[in-house]
Order: sequence, then structure tokens, then C-alpha cells
Amino acid sequence: MSTRAVAREFNVNFSNVSHLQRRFREFCRTSNRPHNRRRCETRPGSPHPASSPLQSPSADVREFACASISRVVQQSQTIPGFLQRDAVRRLGPLMLDRSLAVRETATGALRNLSACGGHEVCDDMVKQDVMTPLTALLRETNAALSLKGQKNTVEDVANEAVNLLWNLCNTNVSWSVHLVIWTCPAPPLSLAHCLHTVTEDNAELLCSMNNAVLGTLESVLLSSQADMSHTLLRTLAAGSVWNLKSSLPTAHQAQTLTALMATLSQCLELDAGTLIPQLRQVEVARSATASEAGNMEDHQAAAGNMPVEEMEDDEEEGVGLRKNGKATKIDKDFSDLLPRGKEELREATALLTAQQTSLEIIVNMCCSDDPSDDEWEEASSSDESEMCPDGLSEGNTSLLSPLCLSAEVHAALINHNIPEKVLKKTQFPSSEAMDVCRHNPTWKILIKKMHRVQYRALTCLHNMLSTMDAESLGGAAALQAVAQHLSTLVFSPPEIPKEEEFLEAVTSAMRSLLQIIAYMKIPQCMTPQQMMSLSEAATCCDVVSVRVNALAILGITGSTLAKENGTAETLQMIGNALLQVATKDANLVVCGEALDALFDVFADGDEAERAAENINLLSALKALQPVFKAKIRKEGKGKYSPEQLCVLDNVKVNLRRFIGYLETVVKK
Repeated sequence: MSTRAVAREFNVNFSNVSHLQRRFREFCRTSNRPHNRRRCETRPGSPHPASSPLQSPSADVREFACASISRVVQQSQTIPGFLQRDAVRRLGPLMLDRSLAVRETATGALRNLSACGGHEVCDDMVKQDVMTPLTALLRETNAALSLKGQKNTVEDVANEAVNLLWNLCNTNVSWSVHLVIWTCPAPPLSLAHCLHTVTEDNAELLCSMNNAVLGTLESVLLSSQADMSHTLLRTLAAGSVWNLKSSLPTAHQAQTLTALMATLSQCLELDAGTLIPQLRQVEVARSATASEAGNMEDHQAAAGNMPVEEMEDDEEEGVGLRKNGKATKIDKDFSDLLPRGKEELREATALLTAQQTSLEIIVNMCCSDDPSDDEWEEASSSDESEMCPDGLSEGNTSLLSPLCLSAEVHAALINHNIPEKVLKKTQFPSSEAMDVCRHNPTWKILIKKMHRVQYRALTCLHNMLSTMDAESLGGAAALQAVAQHLSTLVFSPPEIPKEEEFLEAVTSAMRSLLQIIAYMKIPQCMTPQQMMSLSEAATCCDVVSVRVNALAILGITGSTLAKENGTAETLQMIGNALLQVATKDANLVVCGEALDALFDVFADGDEAERAAENINLLSALKALQPVFKAKIRKEGKGKYSPEQLCVLDNVKVNLRRFIGYLETVVKK
């Protein structure tokens, strides 16, 4: 794994690692072997090898010592030794060193320590008073950022400081957020990322939020700068406002919701397929101008700060779906580590990050806090407090309370044409933009980002289909058009895409859509054969939710066909596929979904009875019943949640009843 991949995986400071490698070569102290894996041996009570250089009168030596620590603490076994020797107390004052380079490297070392050490190390860092120098540093950088000529150098220090704060927020979010707001009234992007993260599901913070903070966020929402960095800043502010919605003053709630939705709408309206090639052309033109002016060497040096092969490992970020359908952020945005001289790439990255974030916010807006019966495989925590809307027990009746939130959000989504814009984002990335990124190594990092925007849009579509009524989505004609669009996404390529994240998102959207279409008795545009091919592709996927979605899709399709004449042969094909999964899949959740689908398909109708007899469904289920019960007893408690076990027990009961029903049919 490359250095950058490791750094990004742990939200650590890559520039420190790269700096250390360069400094090793410059000092010629290790024969150009900075990655030797020997453990650092020290005698009890002796100072750590890097501790003395930290107090050196030479800024270069102090910087080198900080970079050494930054690299070594990525090996978890070394962290206890550093903490025992007061590494935090030694590094803390260097965050206020007179040398900006030392400040950046020392703060980066602490960032790595907090990221690689986990919650206990973060607690220990707070106990060792890391917040005192960090607070002072944030204040100083905030003041210095307003001075002309210092922005670039001070911004690097500020990014390290905010990322350190971001990691520490996982330990105590309330004071961290107050510190963020207090020290940085005009937050940079890294600070906005931090604030967006720590305000989510933070009841302690909501109780102490003040109007000044909310006013600052609202002023960001209402800003009008058109560049992509400000678009991302507004989007992150919108996410923070949504997280803090219950703290909004009643008089401002409607206005703030409108501004929030307008921000998301404007962001999604931007066409990355057009803007990315344009930004690349600007970069090429600027490079040509720099070459003509004799500055090509400096330009290449700036571009070379990040090796091409390491940039390709850039994308390990993501957003997972919580059990209740919400998008939970896994923040690994490292645009602060892009080298100087790549402003167009920064803009493109900011654009895609803003659109992904906008879609994630809408996902959370359109999700239910209560898992539905047909989403039992995504069962949430057994904590009963999560099963009740926030504020319900306290009699919260404000405009944006969950009691009337759906109506408010529903109207705002429709007024800003959000469903249409989300649907447009579900398309595959522009071929022109993809070609630009493929042919330029430093831009390849955008390829996965473009795909991820599509995946988030599909997840967003799924949630909107699950929570919005059909008429507000355009009625039967619009739903058929959406079905045709999803069919094109899945079946137009030479073979069904096998990317797991795509399959999970698209099958979720198809499942929700087909449930609505079946309920409204709208003709389907996808053939049973297409459904079977999708099911076959999904059963090869390791992601449980993909297999579950595919089985549910087969069940919906089969139950619809069972009401029509001349469909027995197709029902046999579906029944055999479901039996195959129910008997052979190793995951009980998947087996249970397959059985549920069988119950739906063969519940009633002459065609279903004929098909069930032809595939010997009764005897197959009788043979499966004891095996299924034994698996639940043997594997249940160790592998599955209480909610999943409860549903599996229901499936077991329904299986017994369904066998009884089939026996009655046979006796006719």
C-alpha cells in the first residue's frame, strides 16, 4: 500500500510523511531507507531519540524531529512509549513555534498521533493539555489568514490544526464545536468539514447551541461567491444547519429551510460533465502560459509533490448507510493535501465533494427514523430511544420538529425541483469528463468521485421513493419513466455492472420503485428475464443487502405475474431461483428473504398453484424446514442481531403455515 493510501485510510498527515522521506534523503542518514521496520528500542526512563532534537535551536532540526515522530506514530506499538515520555507536552509548544514549517509539522505529528491512537489516545492528549496550544494556534491562524501575502503558508498550518481538532472531536464533541465556532468566525473548508461531522446526532451540542453560531451558518448559506470552494462551503454549512435544525429559532425556521434547500438545489444544478473538461482546459492553458514565461520548472515541481502512483490510491473515502437508512459520513476529504499549483483540480474536487454531500443531506432528510418491516435486514440498534422521533416526549411542536418535518421538507423538495435534479445525477458520469480524467494521471482521482456522486443519487432516489407519494413524484407516467431509466442503467451495458456500491444503490432504488408500481398496478417496463439476469448477478455479490434487494425484486415481480394468465412457466423460473438461494446461501438473512419472496409469489392464484406443483415446491420446503430451524438455533445468537432473529423466527413460523397452506391446495 502506498504512503498516501495509508495516510488517507487513517486521516493522517501525508505531507509530513512525504516531507520525512525528502528530509531523510537530504540529510543522508539512513541510506535512503526511511521505511525500515525495526522497532525503536529505548531503555526505561531514557528520553525518546526524537525528544532532544525537538528543543534544538535549529528550526530545520526541530522540523525533522517532528516529521520523524509523525512517521513513527503510524506504527501503533510505538504510541504508548511516546505518551509515557510526554510527547504531547513536548510537541504542544511547537505548534506555536516561530517557524511556520515547524508549526505545520508538529501539528501534523499530533494529528497522526490522534488518528492512529484512537479514542483513548485522544483522551490522553486532552488530559495532557493539548487544547491550550491548539486553541492559541487556531486563534493566531484565524487572524493571520486575513493578512495579505501569508494566506498559503498559514492555511497549511490551519488545515493541520483543524484536522487535529476534528480527530479530537470524537472524544468530546461539545467543547470541540464551541472551540471551532469561537476561534474561527470565518471557517475554512477543513473547519466546515469538521463542523458538519460533529454536529450530527449530537444531543449535548444541541442543548447549548447559541444564536451567534446559527447566525454565522446562515450567513454562509446566503453568500453568493460562485467558485466551487464556496459552493462546497455553503453545502457543508447546509449540512450543519440541518443537523442543528431543532435549535433554530422558530421565527427563522421557514426562511432557513428555504435557504438550505436552495443551496442544495444550486449545487446539484451544476453539471460536472461540462465543468470538469473546462477546468482541465484552464489548467492546460495556464501551464502553457507558465512555460512560455520560463516558469515550467516550478510548475512541474509543484505538480510533482504528489507522485502519480500514489494519487491513484486516493479514493478510500465513502459514506455508509446506517441501519435506519441514513447516510453516515466517513470523512476522508483530503483536498487540503493537494499540491499548490493544482487549483483547477481543487475546484473540480470541491465540486464533486459538494454534490456528494448535497445528496447525502437529502438522503438523511428523506429517511425514516423507524426501520420498515421490509427493511429488516438493515435492522438498527435495539435502543428504544432510537425508535421514537426526537423531541416527541418533550412536546416539541416547532415548525421543523419531526411531527411536521415531512410536510415541510416535502414541500421544499418539490418547490426546488430536487427529485428531477437527483434523477439526473443518477446517470453514468459524462464520457467526456471520464476521458479527461483517464488521460491525465493527476486527475484520475476524480473518476471514483464522479461514480460516487451517481451512487449517492441512486440512494437518494431510493429514499425519496420510499417516503414521498407517487403524485408528488409525477404520477404513473413519471414512475414509468424512472423505471425505464433504471432499466437502462442496469441492462444497457454489455453486462450488468458488478461494482458493489452501484449494485447496492440501484437495487435499492429498483426495489422501492417496483413496490410502488405494483401497488398502483402500473405496467412494468422490465421483463422477467431481465429480472432474472439481475438476480443472477446479485447472488454473486458479497454484499448481503444487494442479494436481499434482488430477491425482494423477484418476489415483487412474481407476485404481480401470479395475478396474470399464462405466467406459470415464468413463475416456475422465479420459484426455482428463489429455492436455490433459500437452500444454498450461507447467510440466514438472505435465506429468510428468499423464503418471504416465495410466500409472496405462490400465495394465491391458479398460475401460482400450477407452477408450485411443477417445481415440487411443497416437498422442497418440507425438506428445507428442519435445516432452516437448525441453522437459526446454531448460528442465530452469535451472528445476527435480536431484531434479525425476531424476523427470522417470524419467517420460520410463516414457513410452517405456508407448508400447511400448500398441503391444503394439494388435497383439493
